[in-house]
Amino acid sequence: MRRNSANLAVDLVLALLCVCLSGALTSGVARAAGSEPGKDVQADAGPCIAAAAATDDDKTIEACGALIDNEKAAKPDRVKALMARASAYDRKQMIDRAISDYDTVLRLDPSLADAHNARGELWRRKGDRPKAIMDFGAAVKLNPDHAAAKANYKSLSLELERIGAMMAVAGKPSFDCRKARRPVEKAICANPELADLDREIGASTFRAVREAKDPHQARELQREQDQFIARRNAEFGTPAYDLQKAMRERLRQINGVDGY
Repeated sequence: MRRNSANLAVDLVLALLCVCLSGALTSGVARAAGSEPGKDVQADAGPCIAAAAATDDDKTIEACGALIDNEKAAKPDRVKALMARASAYDRKQMIDRAISDYDTVLRLDPSLADAHNARGELWRRKGDRPKAIMDFGAAVKLNPDHAAAKANYKSLSLELERIGAMMAVAGKPSFDCRKARRPVEKAICANPELADLDREIGASTFRAVREAKDPHQARELQREQDQFIARRNAEFGTPAYDLQKAMRERLRQINGVDGY
């Protein structure tokens, strides 16, 4: 009988311990849930997506900014939010902030051709052609079928070629300065602005003659140019003659003829 009473006492103590432990665990979980609500809940991308879809730039910047700053945001959601906010900044002409967001996007995922192309367009608008061509090239390399990136890369490449060609002839007239003998030719060679004017006059004359409606008009245009050169050579150095003014007037006359 004593043995049975002892066993019952032990069983009762064990039961009480189980109840206490269970209650403590439940209470602890409840306290944790109550004191830090939503800590383990993934960030909601809905408001950012909705604002971007509505093209509400201010709301996009606010809602997507909150998602970007949320530590619980999934990486794909953060990338989409950054892209959306960058587009909003772009539309608001906040180019530097847009570029900064694309920088972050490409640190998170360097394989996004769209981000490279979009950032390249921003660099181009800022006048940084080297960075722009690098981004367009990266976009095309990542996605050879990216139509916008291909078009951007081609147009900027042509632009850079034209700039290079212009720089190569800057300050050089239409004739070889090494063979300059006349005082007026030497004056043109010594002045980069006059040299550029002379080259433009020569190029415009060539274009006008080439695009003339008929041989008679072409001969007349060339005759006018020959007369200008003869008058320039004869009158240069006289008190009343202004070489730069005469050259500018001749260029306006040609451009009026050929339509450029």
